[in-house]
Amino acid sequence: MTEKRDYYEVLGVARETPADDIRKAYRQLALKYHPDRNPDDPEAETKFKEATEAYSILSDAEKRQAYDQFGHAGVGGGFDFSGAGMGDVLSQFQDLFSDFFGGMGGGFGFGGGGRRRAAPPRGQDVRVEASILLKESISGTKKEVRVRGAVPCDDCKGSGAKAGTAPERCGQCNGSGQATTQRGFIMFATTCPRCRGTGKTVKDPCTSCSGGGHVERERKVLVTFPAGIDSDQRLRVPGQGMPGPSGAPSGDLYVDVTVQDDPRFQREGYDLIARREVSFPEAALGAELEIELPDDSALSVDVPQGTQPNTVLSLRGKGVPRLDGRGFGDLHVVVEVAVPKKLSKRAKDLLAELETELSAKQKRAKTA
Repeated sequence: MTEKRDYYEVLGVARETPADDIRKAYRQLALKYHPDRNPDDPEAETKFKEATEAYSILSDAEKRQAYDQFGHAGVGGGFDFSGAGMGDVLSQFQDLFSDFFGGMGGGFGFGGGGRRRAAPPRGQDVRVEASILLKESISGTKKEVRVRGAVPCDDCKGSGAKAGTAPERCGQCNGSGQATTQRGFIMFATTCPRCRGTGKTVKDPCTSCSGGGHVERERKVLVTFPAGIDSDQRLRVPGQGMPGPSGAPSGDLYVDVTVQDDPRFQREGYDLIARREVSFPEAALGAELEIELPDDSALSVDVPQGTQPNTVLSLRGKGVPRLDGRGFGDLHVVVEVAVPKKLSKRAKDLLAELETELSAKQKRAKTA
């Protein structure tokens, strides 16, 4: 399988390029490689599909954010550009092409494009919230989330027609999904009001779903949370939103992620911060701390002699894995020195003796 090129590279733009310039870049490529201008040219067709796929992602703010964070894995599972024919591409993205060029049914008016059947609108997107543990955000996990919404009717299998019958071709648009009117030499096309762009009508509706093809139900969707995911980030699960009408593609499921607080650690980006307490003798003489990590593993941290309160000991690469796979953050251990509130008489005598020794040492250092 050929590896997909970077979408920004396909359109010839930088990652920080604003939306308007991305739109201009795609328009130039679409005009250059459109099949009406390049008949029987497989290379031009491939480049047209590639550019359209890139623009379909980068022109959508949410999809672009997911792509910037996770690459092709964050936006996979959508429309199959590489395996689809040009008719399917032009039909699926008719609104996009019409918005650019004012064409009908995806044709740009170069001659030979013709009017193609309108694709039924895709289903609505759904947004849910999901909470995971800090350890799960570090190691990655899979969890089921509950989604309540429309699902295909079991009785009619989503067709909307009564069992034993089938939807019929729309008599008003003859199955094209479009109603056309002509004014002078210009032909205008709009969505057929009778079939709403599906090209089909239901004569005997299913009693279970009243002809809608879908019923309300709660379902579970298995979502993959990648290692390194953080709060306020959003995952996209293609095709798990609301189903589209009459077999049109389903919408997408967006999962807003919250990482639960962990009393032992504070997360800052890909770094972990841990506050650990040592006694005064340990700070003065040096000690070894054992840190239990969120994944229940443990590591030892050397506290050097003379460590001062709030000293930060950093351990490279012991933090959270980066989403782009380029290494790990760091673990920062903040050392807090515990001062006892109550002392025995012997402890007081020993501290007094220590104070005398330290004072004498300072005087000798000054006179040396």
